[in-house]
Amino acid sequence: MAHETAHIVEMARQLRRDVVTSVHLAGDGHPGPALSIADIVATLYFAVLRIDPQQPDWPERDRLILSKGHACPVVYAALARRGYFPVEVLPSLRCLHSMLQGHPDMHKTPGIDMTSGSLGNGISIGLGMALAGQYKHQEYMVYVITGDGELQEGIVWEAAMAAVRYRVGRLVVFVDHNGFQSAGEVSRVSGLLPIRPKFEAFGWHCQEINGHDVQQILDAVNCAREAADRPSMILAHTVKGKGVPFMENDNSWHKRVPTAQELEAALEALR
Repeated sequence: MAHETAHIVEMARQLRRDVVTSVHLAGDGHPGPALSIADIVATLYFAVLRIDPQQPDWPERDRLILSKGHACPVVYAALARRGYFPVEVLPSLRCLHSMLQGHPDMHKTPGIDMTSGSLGNGISIGLGMALAGQYKHQEYMVYVITGDGELQEGIVWEAAMAAVRYRVGRLVVFVDHNGFQSAGEVSRVSGLLPIRPKFEAFGWHCQEINGHDVQQILDAVNCAREAADRPSMILAHTVKGKGVPFMENDNSWHKRVPTAQELEAALEALR
């Protein structure tokens, strides 16, 4: 287990290197939101998800929906490192005709389960997928990664209500709680906080973890799987820009491109 955890930690570091490099080369992108979920994404792709890179559309595969679609560079990196397409494709992020668009596109990128980008829709889409599996007696899990800011969308809470009503136990939602959204601090933009009691009031199985602790992520997923009679929410406390000291908790890096010198410094920090 210790060996597995160490491997995931190193993969998360590699994904962070891929993120800052690809955003620099693209001249556009969202490094901050991608870096905050690197540990969650690495844990899912390299230890949790039941997937087959040789069969991206395998009907029995687990699904992952990145509701905060602008953070896609870290998922693209995970897909490449997992073998869905060559790592050499990563520098084509946001290029014309590239399979790696600025938001995930299920029709362009192998391994992307749902096109996303319009914030707030991920939990509803995940609920639909989980319901479909439930009705077809399939055992795949559906994981959703959502930002804390996008929880301000009303459709989130409609889905939260319906998921409990239909006892959808194979739906697990990670909330990337880094405290920021594009307009600033979540607490100042909306009266959303605290998050956990709201999901608990709807009847969800809820946990709260350090979103950068791989063992806590693994334990939370296992606990969520055992709560088979209802959906699960894992509130992951994270740091926006995690891993690159000059980006951490600096919301200007929500959408910003590192210069050549900043890229060099970021890669040095990630070694």
